[in-house]
Amino acid sequence: MSGGNLQHLYFNKIRVELQKQFEYTNVHQIPKLTKITLNRGLGTLYQQSPKVFESSVSDLMLITGQKPRFNKSKKSIAGFKLREGTVVGLSVTLRRKKMYAFLEKLIHFSLPAARDFRGLSTKNFDGLGNYNLGIKEHAIFPEIDFDKIDHSYGLNICIVTTANNDIEGKALLKFLGMPFKD
Repeated sequence: MSGGNLQHLYFNKIRVELQKQFEYTNVHQIPKLTKITLNRGLGTLYQQSPKVFESSVSDLMLITGQKPRFNKSKKSIAGFKLREGTVVGLSVTLRRKKMYAFLEKLIHFSLPAARDFRGLSTKNFDGLGNYNLGIKEHAIFPEIDFDKIDHSYGLNICIVTTANNDIEGKALLKFLGMPFKD
């Protein structure tokens, strides 16, 4: 994972464009990417099928290049047949070079490979310039081999920025190449 192209583009061109567009007086006011988190809820897969759980972990490792963190339940809930300490999800936080490499791969390879892709909605901003994206099938990533998939699952991707509002966050992501619907 290099990610150097997108990172180089940000530091050399995008920052200058954002500073002109929003008339920032200080370089530290310019929005930047902080981190990208990928989350995947497991539900009852962990208890029912260890093989599917292991493939889910290995697929997430292939997609991101680092081992996922296991999210465990904090409480026991009898209605959901859930015990305290049971693994209920996986999450990966990407920063710096891996973050830019993943974003570049997402923008240029994975999203265009999605079935019936017509652009991303601009309604998924949270009001603070962060963008949330739900992916229905993890098979859109180039590292995943279609022949070895035994269970397809979705992912939640959260792109965290230092932008103060959605307008600045959208401008940053648009300059980075995010394919938004207009």
